Order: sequence, then structure tokens, then C-alpha cells
Amino acid sequence: MGNTYLITGGAGFIGAHLAERLLSKGHRVLALDDLSTGQYRNVEHLRSCPTFELTVDSIMNRSLLATLVDRADYIFHLAAVVGVKRVLESPVRTIEINVRATDSILDLANVKSKPILVTSTSEVYGKSAAQPLNEEGDLAIGSTSRPRWSYATSKALDECLAIAYYREKGLPVVVVRLFNTVGPRQSARYGMVLPRFVEQALAGKPLTVYGDGTQRRCFGFVGDVVWALSKLVENSAAYGKIFNVGSQEEVSMTELAERVRGRLGSSSPIVYIPYAEAYDADFEDTPQRVPDTTKLRDLIGFDAKTTLNDIIDRIADAYRSTQFRATA
Repeated sequence: MGNTYLITGGAGFIGAHLAERLLSKGHRVLALDDLSTGQYRNVEHLRSCPTFELTVDSIMNRSLLATLVDRADYIFHLAAVVGVKRVLESPVRTIEINVRATDSILDLANVKSKPILVTSTSEVYGKSAAQPLNEEGDLAIGSTSRPRWSYATSKALDECLAIAYYREKGLPVVVVRLFNTVGPRQSARYGMVLPRFVEQALAGKPLTVYGDGTQRRCFGFVGDVVWALSKLVENSAAYGKIFNVGSQEEVSMTELAERVRGRLGSSSPIVYIPYAEAYDADFEDTPQRVPDTTKLRDLIGFDAKTTLNDIIDRIADAYRSTQFRATA
């Protein structure tokens, strides 16, 4: 028998793919999820595996969390409020879950010095114009009066907590900043742009681009991302450090919509929706976000091998086979 891994947010999009990888390597997985954004169908195919265990409960249940942490050899802390729409609709919950839950699991992991990987986000870079974005660069989070930045602020505090536990208490912890992780089984429900485009194109509906479409992003395949996470949590040279994880294949939102239409042979029109209509009047976005992944490549040999075209094809294949369907 291999190691036992606890994944908070284990029924979420990334958590479920990570569980698949760990199980395929002969490990045991303890998944904790309250199913607020995670979905049972993400892990339904794993329930027959004797080394997979799903607990449906809140990460704020400290006594339960303590029991799961005690059983684990390694911890992946993925549980968080996800999606721009969810953040804007529930800023209080965003801060409570992201900060209190992270503080709790770090404290419990520290009791027995359990190695833990904490997932952060490229959102912490805020409006930084220093592209590509480097882990040691300054952050430029926007005004706290704008709900958009509550998520980035809470995640930045998570990072500070994690590094503080490493420096003060010696907890083996690594932080990763994820850049737009995408792939099969990702829901379009919470504002995720690529599955939304794919679903709309396949249904013959207009592809809805928020803003003017010039904003540029990079999309990393979930399989490449979970490979990196699984390597980092067991690598002592990663402890106490922060790593960008994602692809450097850059594309504008208009180009992405056009790419999806081309790959799927769709004639769907592209429609632009102002941010004020898509989100709210106070919403502001960043024009560009590209990760510098040199640090990750130098340590574990990371290479974002899956191209954007291949990602689009895989997501489309999953929708066509009815393996997974979301509501755009």
C-alpha cells in the first residue's frame, strides 16, 4: 500500500483529477468536500475504488478535519470559494472559507508536522504589469472596496500564513499559484470561460465574451497541473517556497473564442457583454496574466505539454460523450 493523501475540495474539478492520479499510483485518498462547488459526479466513478473515501462535510468542522489530517501522510488543501461570480456574490463566505479554513488545517498539520500543499491563485498578482509574473515580484492587488479583490486578498493572506508556519514552526508546506487550470469535467457554472465557450459552441449558441475580449490569459491542462502538485508535496526542496503552475501559451479572450469555434467547426457568433452586465459596475479586470514557470521547471522538470488546441479538443470530447455536462 502507498501513502495516504487528504484532499480538501476533493470533489472539485482539480481535486477529482488529483485523486485519480494518486489512486492510479497505488495510493489511498481521503477526499473532503461540502459539495457547495464540488460535485458528486466528479468522483462518482471513484466510489467503487477501495482506496478512495469521500467525506461530505464542511472543512470548518474542525474535529472531523483533525481526524482526517491525523490519518493522512500528505495533505493537499484545495478547498476554497471558486469562480468570479461566486466571489462577487459571497464576499464574506469567500474570506471566511479561504482564511479560516486554511488557518485551521495549517494548525492541525503542524501538530504532527504533516507535509501540506496549499493552493493559491494567480489572482494574488492583481493588476501587476510585470509580465511574465514571477513569484518574487511585487503584488498589485486593487482597492479593498471592490469585491473582486476579496478573493485575491484572502489568498495572499493564506500564503503569508503558510510561509509563516514554515519559518516559525518548521511545517513542511509548499504554496502553488494556479493559472487558469482547465480540462474535462470543469463546470461553466461559476464563470469558467473555456468550458463555457465549448458548451456554447457545441449547442450553437453565441459565445459570450466578457469585456472587450483583449484581456490575455494562459490555460494550463489539469493533467499537467496535478502532476506538478503530486511532485511538489513530496519534495523537501519545495517546502517554504511558492511556485507558479500553469501554461505560458498566451491567448486573448477573442482569440480563444475564435479558436474554439475553429476547432469545433461552429458558426456561433461571438457576443461581447460589458463587465457591468456580466458582473457588477465595480468590477475591474487585468489586461494580461502570464506565469513565469522557471522555478517550477528547474525543481521538478515541469513542462506544460498539453497545447491549448488539445485542451479544447479534450473538453469537447467530454461534452460530446455526455461524460459531463454543465449549465452555461
